[in-house]
Amino acid sequence: MCLGIPGQIVAFVDPTHQIAKAEVSGVRRNVNVGLVSEGPDAIEVGDWVLIHVGFAMSKIDEEEARATREFLELLGKPYEEELAELSESQIE
Repeated sequence: MCLGIPGQIVAFVDPTHQIAKAEVSGVRRNVNVGLVSEGPDAIEVGDWVLIHVGFAMSKIDEEEARATREFLELLGKPYEEELAELSESQIE
């Protein structure tokens, strides 16, 4: 199952290639932020995004991030599997 999961941007690691480091439930991984890097909703360090298959798909607020994470945690195994896949993935 592929879930969109909330993560917080903690650093920009390669602005040229639009790669940032996001933290998702204690797991830090690089994600592509090209879809949310420009325009009125361009992200900055500290912003929350919805991540799907290594891409930040949209900017969300902290309340939406919290509510989404709580819902996903209720799913149990699918969410745990998604976190495991995230912890094993690499975007460089």
